[in-house]
Amino acid sequence: MKRFNSLLLAGLTLQLTSLVFAQEKPNMIYIMVDDLGYGDLSCFGQTAFETPNIDQLAIEGIKFTDYHSGNTVCRPSRLALWTGIDPRHAPIIGNQAYAMQDSDVTVGELLKEAGYTTGGVGKWAMFNGEEGHPNDHGYDFWMGYLNQSNAHNFYPPYVWRNHEKVPLGGNLAGPTHEPYRGRVANGRETYSHDVMTEEALGFIRRNANGPFLLHVHWTIPHANNEGGRAWQDGMEVPSYGEFENKDWPNPEKGFAAMITHMDRDVGRIMALLKELNIDNNTLVIFTSDNGPHHEGNHDHAFFDSNGPLKGYKRDLYEGGIRVPMLARWPGKIKAGTKSSFTSAFWDWLPTACELAGVDAPDNIDGTSLLPAFIGETEKRRTPLFWKFGDSTRFKVAVRSGNWKAIKNTADGAWELYDLSTDLGEENDLAAKNPEMLAGLVHLLEED
Repeated sequence: MKRFNSLLLAGLTLQLTSLVFAQEKPNMIYIMVDDLGYGDLSCFGQTAFETPNIDQLAIEGIKFTDYHSGNTVCRPSRLALWTGIDPRHAPIIGNQAYAMQDSDVTVGELLKEAGYTTGGVGKWAMFNGEEGHPNDHGYDFWMGYLNQSNAHNFYPPYVWRNHEKVPLGGNLAGPTHEPYRGRVANGRETYSHDVMTEEALGFIRRNANGPFLLHVHWTIPHANNEGGRAWQDGMEVPSYGEFENKDWPNPEKGFAAMITHMDRDVGRIMALLKELNIDNNTLVIFTSDNGPHHEGNHDHAFFDSNGPLKGYKRDLYEGGIRVPMLARWPGKIKAGTKSSFTSAFWDWLPTACELAGVDAPDNIDGTSLLPAFIGETEKRRTPLFWKFGDSTRFKVAVRSGNWKAIKNTADGAWELYDLSTDLGEENDLAAKNPEMLAGLVHLLEED
């Protein structure tokens, strides 16, 4: 009887959610920045600088406090976002070279089937020069970086518009090239973020009659470590602006300026939606691809970028994978709400598919976030899994409810945390709760 009641409740919730979102297909904009921490937005607790335009998304939409990236570095994290597959089933679990394959079904491909025009700007990272181009994997338009390494230079010699190289006049930093040595941009007009932002605004204007899907994958605030090296002032930005005279190290001035620069452009996107009168039929999501970095001479602890969390980029502690997430859709998502629904990047594909009215593949690991958008569910029915490293050396974590098990090396000991009382993962309960730990580890073996 209890199982019947649970199924009945789930069915009623699904029907209610469908009624709430039933309308013409909405436009969708998924903004994902690079290496922004859980504590780097003022709406998530940052006090050293402000992010008013992003904060407005929280005021007018919903704030997710338990949302997670697909992995703790960018390439596998993006793969999880685009395919709905978690790291147990992904072809890579680290930043290994990878080109998108025909077997990788992307959210772009699925929404094209539903009549969407699809596009993106920023870091793609799944192209090897021959295979994996975004135009071949569901995206009608892509402007930005196709491979991984060039994306870490904010003044590159060129970026790509589909298959065309667009020269920007910058330097390719590396062992045989002179890196950009300016403390700031010194008025140069080739800052890649600005070029990609203009292209994103252009895509919205061209497709205002919709429906469209736009992925805005900005590279701010990643450090400039092109060629495998981080330069002395590796946080490149056109101007330090209001932070110029702060008593901070230059990389920290650059970091804060990058985020406020990016926040300004979130405001430009939102203003354009209103100007085009498509604001009420556009879902906008904002998040980060993984936790904060400690690169380019930036110290993630300087601004408390991971907030109350332990760890940072390349960790599977919450600081490496729990990221800020905001969703706004006037009239559908209630303004000023919060959700503690435990979720992750692989939930985006089924969410987008449900909104577009197209079936998601059967083999994905994600679940639609639409019930969470309207506050109808606060408990996840399926566990979350992460794996980071390579085939022989890796970290692994599994989360079910508030319990999380994590192992930091392939042959290391398991740790166990109750996140409901220990968000900072300071109190290892493995010895006190061996049955709980065994149950979580067993989930990894079930598949």
